Amino acid sequence: MLQVTVNDKNVFSIKEEGGSYVINDLPAGQAGWDAAWQPNGLISILHNGKSYTAVIEKTDRKNKEVTVRINGQLYKTNIQEPIDLLLSNMGMDLRSMQKAEPVKAPMPGMVLKVLVTPGQQINKGDALVILEAMKMENILKASATATVKAIKVAERTAVEKGAVLIELE
Repeated sequence: MLQVTVNDKNVFSIKEEGGSYVINDLPAGQAGWDAAWQPNGLISILHNGKSYTAVIEKTDRKNKEVTVRINGQLYKTNIQEPIDLLLSNMGMDLRSMQKAEPVKAPMPGMVLKVLVTPGQQINKGDALVILEAMKMENILKASATATVKAIKVAERTAVEKGAVLIELE
């Protein structure tokens, strides 16, 4: 069974039984739902006799989130699998337990440029800091998606190996 939360307020339980879907303990047809993938990649949805067209805009597998555009309106869905529900019932939430590690200097050097600001959302692979070491410029990149909590170093300052440059959350 999956628990799907839409726009942080509407919650649906969805499970597959015998090749068809059950939504909130009702067969999909009785719950007023029908959906089919179209050859062009769109999703055709029938809900309570009305027809809708849906497109998956964004998929975030790590956070189990899917953003869907239905008739021009965006819907953010969060999907919880049985293990997620079990851990949540036990008081453990994997997402809240994951902590972004601070960005540290991998070697002694001079901070040439800080490329982010506090509060900025960053994605894995985004450039954060340019560090000069041994007459070479090294670009330090984000290892995960996070938010910049604090900048702990100023441009044109020397840092030692292991010095915290940026705190993330």
